[in-house]
Amino acid sequence: MTMNVTQQIITIAMVVLGTMLTRFLPFMVFPSGKPTPNYIQYLGKVLPSAVIGLLVIYCFKNVHLLSGSHGFPELIGVAVVTLLHIWKRNMLLSIAGGTIVYMLLVQLVF
Repeated sequence: MTMNVTQQIITIAMVVLGTMLTRFLPFMVFPSGKPTPNYIQYLGKVLPSAVIGLLVIYCFKNVHLLSGSHGFPELIGVAVVTLLHIWKRNMLLSIAGGTIVYMLLVQLVF
């Protein structure tokens, strides 16, 4: 089913509004002249680790150790991410490197 012109305009307007709201709202709620509230500073410290932990759990949720590839591609991918991050301290490089190694293992080896 296709959208008519009115629906397309409304959809684009909602996407623009949502994007602008998420970009500008933090600057309106927390102006530069005021100190950042303690709970926002706390969330800034704990949320990155929590998100990474959640992603690790999500990545391993469908791994079956007693069948298939026994989780070896996933474990090797995690090892690559860990080693790259310890070596270079670059999150983008670590995640990209681990993802590439994992995909190569799944597509070509396992």
